[in-house]
Amino acid sequence: MSNSLFRLACKSAWARRSTLVWLVLAIALTTISVLGIERLRNNARENFSQAVSGTDLIVGPRSSATQLVLYSVFRLGDATANLGWPVAQTLSQHPAVAWTIPISLGDSYRGFAVVGTDDNYLKHYQYGNRQALKVQTGVWFTELFDVVLGSDVAQHQALKLGDSISLSHGSGETLGQTHSDKPFKVVGVLFKTGTPVDRTVHISLRAISAIHLGWESGIPGASAAIPAQFVSKFDLTPKSITALYVGLKSKTAVFEAQRYIGSIKDEPLMAVLPGVALDQLWQMVGVAENAMFAMAALVGLVSLFGLMAVMLTSLAQRRRELAVLRAVGATPMHILWLLLFEGFLVTLVGCLIGLIALALIGLVVSPWLVSQFGFGLGAMSGQGLLTIPSATEWQWLAVLIGAGLVTSLIPAIQAYRQSLSDGLLVQNT
Repeated sequence: MSNSLFRLACKSAWARRSTLVWLVLAIALTTISVLGIERLRNNARENFSQAVSGTDLIVGPRSSATQLVLYSVFRLGDATANLGWPVAQTLSQHPAVAWTIPISLGDSYRGFAVVGTDDNYLKHYQYGNRQALKVQTGVWFTELFDVVLGSDVAQHQALKLGDSISLSHGSGETLGQTHSDKPFKVVGVLFKTGTPVDRTVHISLRAISAIHLGWESGIPGASAAIPAQFVSKFDLTPKSITALYVGLKSKTAVFEAQRYIGSIKDEPLMAVLPGVALDQLWQMVGVAENAMFAMAALVGLVSLFGLMAVMLTSLAQRRRELAVLRAVGATPMHILWLLLFEGFLVTLVGCLIGLIALALIGLVVSPWLVSQFGFGLGAMSGQGLLTIPSATEWQWLAVLIGAGLVTSLIPAIQAYRQSLSDGLLVQNT
């Protein structure tokens, strides 16, 4: 009997498809909203947490821990002060320190951040599950005016090995003059990482000093126009850097090293644990995350109430149909299951359409999100939305389908209570 009721429910829903199609689309929109937000949230969190790994401490001028992580890891915002190079050298020689990676920011190339660093960046910088950086084409910089590009920079600017580029002083709104007199040669492109590294231009610390020879307080002076072929004759040792990544010999020494760095009297410094700072940073955007979920829940609530309203309204028109079913042997319980099956079908079809639509949207949107923000709507492997739903997403689908059944229960109970005589008295109009 259950199979017959299910087939009858399918035929009944199909007969009223012009009415139910809008409910199906509304439920599909709910599915897209809920699962899309869930995937964005998970991938944004994954991108945040895996942007840097294997680094025990990030050292910079004393300010906010989240601000230090934002500009040193994600290239967002500007540093309020710099870290003196002599202090950075002293820290790198501390007995508990295994390696350090200097980071010097402040310049850009067509909106992409320029990072001045050294060979330790390629040797020790890790992302994701302790994955090391690798050069996809070319080599790491060795000459003064060599530049190594992140994958997104090379792709968006259509750059290849041997091309010449000129960097600009400043970044974002502070973009200033172009160092056109000292062009750089592209010698390498890194493999894609799904992190801010992909949107970064890498040069040496000596190159940072070279392009700023003669600049006083960020303004080019009379001696700034030194030809590129002569800059190597000058002392290009950096005076300061923006931040310092620190790897320790023992993880147990992290808090002791953090206290030591905070107690240095020569400069007011701070050392933050990347994982802790990233968690704090994620909590800051939690309000926006909750707001998105509230909007998705509101859309879902409206869709489910619409389903219930349509089914309740249709009962008045279907009394004779239900009475005939009772007359041919259907019990009140059969009538209840019939309406539950219809509500289940509408909800299930809406969820399936939502999943398919989400996959199609991912084919268009996910590559753009990856290129702009370093994460998409799928796994970091780059498959976009064409991935198997996660356990959490399956739970959300179960909640949506379950809510559809609960919503259908109210009109089903009302139909259950209708008497046979009430249905037979209804005349065709």
